[in-house]
Amino acid sequence: QESQPSGLPEYIKIVEVGPRDGLQNEKVIVPTDIKIELINQLSRTGLPAIEVTSFVSSKWVPQMADHKEVMRGIERHPGVQYPVLTPNLQGFHSAIAAGATEVSVFGAASESFSKMNINCSIEESIEKFEEVAKSARNMSIPVRGYVSCALGCPYEGNIIPAKVAEVRVNFWLAFLMNQKYILKSVMKEIPLSALAVHCHDTYGQALANILTAIQMGVAVVDSSVAGLGGCPYAKGSTGNVATEDVIYMLNGLGVNTGVNLYTVMEAGNFICTALNKKTNSKVAQASFNTGTIN
Repeated sequence: QESQPSGLPEYIKIVEVGPRDGLQNEKVIVPTDIKIELINQLSRTGLPAIEVTSFVSSKWVPQMADHKEVMRGIERHPGVQYPVLTPNLQGFHSAIAAGATEVSVFGAASESFSKMNINCSIEESIEKFEEVAKSARNMSIPVRGYVSCALGCPYEGNIIPAKVAEVRVNFWLAFLMNQKYILKSVMKEIPLSALAVHCHDTYGQALANILTAIQMGVAVVDSSVAGLGGCPYAKGSTGNVATEDVIYMLNGLGVNTGVNLYTVMEAGNFICTALNKKTNSKVAQASFNTGTIN
């Protein structure tokens, strides 16, 4: 990854997680056709990767019960990746059968959160990841990994940085993180080119944390259209950082994303209208209705 004179990467890859991480916490079931239309609109924005859905049990995440229909119903655009979340081997095989060509697994640096979120210990979760990773490797399917609670846990409080680095697998990792020292610790164990940041904005620090990460060389950032999201197993957890706000900040820094900000705001307006809620994007709140982006 080449850098500008400013020291920032010339290009940042934005991974849009709104259709999955954004919608999974909605209390009212979002119609399948609305999910498909949202993904189709996002596919036309220039986003290089859109996390489509989650192949989890509908018992635990009812909002994602239509994962097969969504996966099969979307329009796939050339050059766009469409990863899906797969917690175990059963979910992996269901995802592949539905047409998935890239998958993600997810764990936590907190034992308590791991048990609440995916109903197993950290050690058990890693065993499940290994099963998925092995099957994916045999099929040449890319795998993306998440480690939640990198800085803090709603049940255990602060997390030791070494624990975050310990909970790792030998493929791409995305960290829910808030401070530089966590990333420094992880970078001792995992190549910078294999890292991404995935920030929720619970304390209003997401953009600051993303800026810190890219200043350190991270070139992949997760975000959610309209700032949708939140974890059903983390009390007080608010939405992901808004894709619109991330792109606006990166545009201002002269960093290329290849994403059209206005068309992302249009997609955000579409889903917020469908959900009858206000966007969490500060940029959209300030400029979408006026049609101006300063």
